[in-house]
Amino acid sequence: MSLQIERIPTFGDNYTYLLICEATREAAIVDAPEAEPVIKRVEEAGAKVTRILSTHHHPDHAMANPELAKHFGGVPVHGHTSDAGRLAGFTDGVDEGDTVDVGENTARVLFIPSHTMGHVAYVFDDAKAAFTGDMLFAGGCGRLFEGDANMMYTALCEKLFALPDDMRVFCGHEYTESNLRFAVTVEPDNQAMRERLDQVLEIRKNAAADWHDATPAEMTIPSTIGEEKATNPFMRAHDAEELGRRRTLKDNF
Repeated sequence: MSLQIERIPTFGDNYTYLLICEATREAAIVDAPEAEPVIKRVEEAGAKVTRILSTHHHPDHAMANPELAKHFGGVPVHGHTSDAGRLAGFTDGVDEGDTVDVGENTARVLFIPSHTMGHVAYVFDDAKAAFTGDMLFAGGCGRLFEGDANMMYTALCEKLFALPDDMRVFCGHEYTESNLRFAVTVEPDNQAMRERLDQVLEIRKNAAADWHDATPAEMTIPSTIGEEKATNPFMRAHDAEELGRRRTLKDNF
């Protein structure tokens, strides 16, 4: 089995993902705020969408769900069970330990609240791909909108930290440059952080003015869990208190 992963630029800096089982051409859409670019990519790929996967309820990740579900014949929309009343298009609840299939590929669900109380990640172990929404970014993490630092520590430094180093991280936004600019202020002697920032600056120097026109060469995603362990100041926090302090500093950076 093999999983084809298409990165679709949406909104101002969002990543929407199209996951295609190469054996069956069945597909899933992850975190879509816009329908048109997604439908276009599905048609180009010759895929058959069978489900929509949402990591959390925020509109910039989910508001195209109803339009997309209808367009693709009433496919189910998955999100955390607690988001039934606030996730656009919600039909099917998932929780820690559940699985969802995309053709012959299976993802397990991690419940990772704190950015929102109903945040999940979809982890395809065989494909080495984790879709982490706004919980874990390349070089950073999401704001504490609904949870607390203890929840965030469990999500980042226990559950996601436990994934294999070669697990690829597909996050929700192209925030890598700003995240790493902050990271080097937290650990100024971390050479790996500085080298990674330099690499990202090189990638982003010719970035398209309109994110919708971005090419793969301009994208810093995916990263890997190993890279995040070495260069992400939030995954490197020693405890929840330190993580909370770093999050507050980032909010004011």
